[in-house]
Amino acid sequence: MHAHITSWYSPNLQQEMPIAMYGHYGFSLLLLPTAAADFLEYERFGLMDAIAPAVDAGKVKVFSINSINNQSWMNYEMEPHHKAIRHQQFNQYVFDEVVPYLKRQTSNDTPIIVCGASFGALHSMNLFLKRPDLIDGVIGLSGVYDLTEYSRGFFSDGVYFNSPQHYLPNLTDHSILEQIRRSQHIHLFSGSGPYEAPDAARSFAHLLYSKGINYELDIWGAEWPHDWNTWRAVLPHYLGTRW
Repeated sequence: MHAHITSWYSPNLQQEMPIAMYGHYGFSLLLLPTAAADFLEYERFGLMDAIAPAVDAGKVKVFSINSINNQSWMNYEMEPHHKAIRHQQFNQYVFDEVVPYLKRQTSNDTPIIVCGASFGALHSMNLFLKRPDLIDGVIGLSGVYDLTEYSRGFFSDGVYFNSPQHYLPNLTDHSILEQIRRSQHIHLFSGSGPYEAPDAARSFAHLLYSKGINYELDIWGAEWPHDWNTWRAVLPHYLGTRW
């Protein structure tokens, strides 16, 4: 599997941001890390090995970026208002810098699917819902889509507008909703094992349904916990059966 790492100084984040690229062809799969992890997390925990057949076959070209959660929601010494500002800077980094980089490495017409596990699932859904003109779909693995689960009770406009569970019910912009509705790839996955939250996936799926948005809700059994062995099984299964 061909792999390449590069980085650039992000104007939005005011720091160097690396990105790993795997493969040579296929639609773009943009991976967002869990919690406060880095751009090599998916490789380190064996997920890249698990999806290598799809990458090597030219079905998918994978890009993996750093999170900045340890500079925002997971920095418990930071003033909450500043966490929200930092989170918005991360969103702009993805929209203004990462997406154009993906297009340069593929083509302007190549679809982009954003994917993350755990906290990365929330960020992935949030990015897709905000810019369905740039991002074509989302795979949320074991996600909770309510940002107050991570903001420790703090609530503000900055939390609201990055918490899909809160803002989606009030989303009325017809053009944005129609762009979201055109997606054929909105996948919500949860196991039912330890530390999973299948009811969170069900609740968010209900919101999508209420907005006339097509989605797939996929709940696996109690033998599937909130852990890497689950995600190493799910993602290659999706790449092999949904694309």
